Amino acid sequence: MDMPTGTQSLSRSIRLLRVLATRGEIGWRLSDLAVACELDKSTAHRMLAALLKERLVQQRAGDRRYLPGPLLYELGLSVHGQHAFQAAAQARLAPWARRMEASALLLLRSGFEYVCSVRVGPARLPGLMVEQGTRRPLFTSVGGVAILQTLPAEEAREVLANNIEQEVAKRGEGRLEALQRMRQESARHGFGVNLGDVVSGVHAFAVPIAGPDASAFAALCLIGTAERFPASRVDEIRDELTRMAGELRKDAAALLWHGAEP
Repeated sequence: MDMPTGTQSLSRSIRLLRVLATRGEIGWRLSDLAVACELDKSTAHRMLAALLKERLVQQRAGDRRYLPGPLLYELGLSVHGQHAFQAAAQARLAPWARRMEASALLLLRSGFEYVCSVRVGPARLPGLMVEQGTRRPLFTSVGGVAILQTLPAEEAREVLANNIEQEVAKRGEGRLEALQRMRQESARHGFGVNLGDVVSGVHAFAVPIAGPDASAFAALCLIGTAERFPASRVDEIRDELTRMAGELRKDAAALLWHGAEP
C-alpha cells in the first residue's frame, strides 16, 4: 500500500536531513545529495528550498554546499535530559580517558546508524575520523558492532544489509572484508573488538549500554594504539569498559528515564 502524499513527503524530508547530517562540516553539493537520497535533482532542490526557509537547512555562501540548519540545534535543546546526560558522560569519560591514555567515545544508536555524542581523550589517532556529531552506519564502528551483537537475529540482518548498501554506495567494496574481520573478532570475544582490522596500528574496544527495555541505546568505546592496548589486555579492557558503562547507565536512568531502575 502506497503512503499518502503528505506522509511520503515528510519521510523524504527526514531522510534528506539524516543524509545531510552525515557531512555536517563538509556539506553536500545538490547533485550528490540528490543521488544519495535517491531523488531527482529538481525534487531535491524543491525540498531543500522549503527546508532552507524553515532554517532546518543552511547553504554555505562560499561554495553553495548544503549543511544542517540552526533550527535543528534549537529544537534539540528542548529534548528533556539529553544535554544533562551528555554533560554527565563528558565529566565521567574525560578523566577516565586520561587515566587509560586513550580516546573514549559515547555512541548513541540512531536507527541503522550511530551518532557520536561524546569524544574525549588526550591524543588524536591516525584514522580516527569520529567527532561529536559524526553519523555513520553502525557496522563501521566497533561501538556499532557491540550494539549489533545485542539485537535479535532478524533485526541484526536488516541493519547489516542496510549498512552494507550504504557502504558500497559511498565507498565501494574496498572495506567490506576488513569490517567483516572486525565483526568476526568481536563475535569471538563476545564484545566489540577491533585489533587493527580497519586501521593498522589502532585497536578499539566497545561494550553496549542497555536502555530501560534492555535493548542497547548506546555503546562505550575505548580507542588507542596497538602498543598501548595489545591483545593480551583484552580481558582487562573489557572489565574497564563494563564498569564505566554501568556508571553511564546509572546516569541515563536518572537523567533520561526518570529514575527507572538501571
